[in-house]
Amino acid sequence: MVIRFATPDDAAALLAIYGPYVTDSIISFEYDVPTVAEFRGRIEAIQQQFPYLVAEVDGRVLGYAYASRHMDRMAYQWSVNTSVYVHPDGHRQGIARQLYTRLLDLLRQQGYHNAYAGITLPNPASEAFHASMGFTPVGTYRNIGYKFGAWHDVIWLSLLLQPYQNDPAPPVSIGKLADSGNG
Repeated sequence: MVIRFATPDDAAALLAIYGPYVTDSIISFEYDVPTVAEFRGRIEAIQQQFPYLVAEVDGRVLGYAYASRHMDRMAYQWSVNTSVYVHPDGHRQGIARQLYTRLLDLLRQQGYHNAYAGITLPNPASEAFHASMGFTPVGTYRNIGYKFGAWHDVIWLSLLLQPYQNDPAPPVSIGKLADSGNG
């Protein structure tokens, strides 16, 4: 397995993984599958600051993970949201674990302190996976999303990436980290 940074040219392969999560599940709260161009734009926008990783097995993209801004206010700048998606052919092969391990390591190097993940309930597999990665429950938003004719809860989990410090430096962009040879 190869874990690498995504490129805009990965958009179609990543969208092929993500699309069924939109059309066939409550895991994503999107109603419509984005276009390849929209997905390419998402990759490019996220990579301005955050890691966006792809897992390839025998040259086939089977999963991806990325981080994004937790909230817009400056005081939140040391916190991120994380996401991971794996193609059904890649389940139970350690792909999500390897993607998250690399993602969380990069986030630590960038200077982030808190990682959060939101999971639409029920999703025992994702809850167990995140618990195995060290995430702990923060709280549940009851009936926060409506999809497929029903209201759904979302549990939020958190992971401390590194000890808190007074006067922390702002996190560096993933590009600057990669340019320094640490990414």
